[in-house]
Amino acid sequence: MTTPAPAATASAPTPRVETDPKSLQLQSIAETLVQLSDDSSVPRNVRRGAVSAREELTKPRVALDVRIASAVYVLDDLANDPNIPTHGRTAIWSIISRLESLS
Repeated sequence: MTTPAPAATASAPTPRVETDPKSLQLQSIAETLVQLSDDSSVPRNVRRGAVSAREELTKPRVALDVRIASAVYVLDDLANDPNIPTHGRTAIWSIISRLESLS
C-alpha cells in the first residue's frame, strides 16, 4: 500500500518590502519639505521653493545624485533670500545637510 503525497498548499509568496536606508531618509526629507511648504510664517516664494525641491527629489528615472544636487540648488537659493525668517533658514540648512549626507 502506498501513502498519499502531502497536498501542495497554494499559498502566495509574501512580497518582500525593501527598506533601503537612503529611500527612507529621502521620504523623511520630503516630509520635512512638505511641512516647510505648509508653514504660513515663511514667505510664499520659500513655500513654492520647498515644493519645487520636493518635486526634484521625487522625479522618477533620474539618478539619485542628480535629484539631490537639483534639490540642494533650489534650497540654497532659498536660504540666501533676505526675507526668510531665521527658523525657515535653519530648517533649509538642516535639509541641505541631510541631503548632502546622502550623496
